[in-house]
Amino acid sequence: MGGFVRRVRRASAPELLALLLLAALLLSLAADALRWLAAHPWIPALLALAGAAAGAAWAHQRREAARRNRLRERGLRYALPSIDALHHRQFEEAVRDLMRRDGCPRADRVGGAGDNGADVKATDPFGRLWVIQCKHRAAGRAGAPVGTPDLHVLNGTGRPVHGGDVVVLVTNGRFTGRAVDFARSQRLHLVDRDLLARWAAGSAPLWELLGTIPSPRRPD
Repeated sequence: MGGFVRRVRRASAPELLALLLLAALLLSLAADALRWLAAHPWIPALLALAGAAAGAAWAHQRREAARRNRLRERGLRYALPSIDALHHRQFEEAVRDLMRRDGCPRADRVGGAGDNGADVKATDPFGRLWVIQCKHRAAGRAGAPVGTPDLHVLNGTGRPVHGGDVVVLVTNGRFTGRAVDFARSQRLHLVDRDLLARWAAGSAPLWELLGTIPSPRRPD
């Protein structure tokens, strides 16, 4: 409104006349619209009902999509050949989805540039924050083993940077012996091809398949 007033003050006589005519036309149109709506009161009611129906349909679709996702996640299974065929980003998404299947709705893929060693972060039903790094090998067990350099990165960021309670490296391949020793000394958890096969098949949540992990932050 203030901008319109300033514009009127700056306008020349012809411009001022044009602005006044435009304002009068708009007021006349608004008055005509109000009179028409008053003479047809069912129109606003119909529009309101249509809006409510559209909103209800949208909410129903959202609920149904969430329900389908929950059902899919609960029944999610992966075979190792399917995992081997994934792109490394799809592998990260698969790990995220497996955590969601196990009861971690707050599981997100965070891998990418500047991820500081974390590809997936998830909070389990016991309140523990999981920081997971994923290493995909297209050749599976025959691919290059994961060594200590990757674990050095994860160890340097998993707890100090991300605040993880459980810090894990998951691969569809294998680990070097030195990597296994280093992980054990630093309380890092390793999921190799064999353990991944059990987890992906739905045998149990990951926290039941690993060794000693931190106690729950809150009761089940």
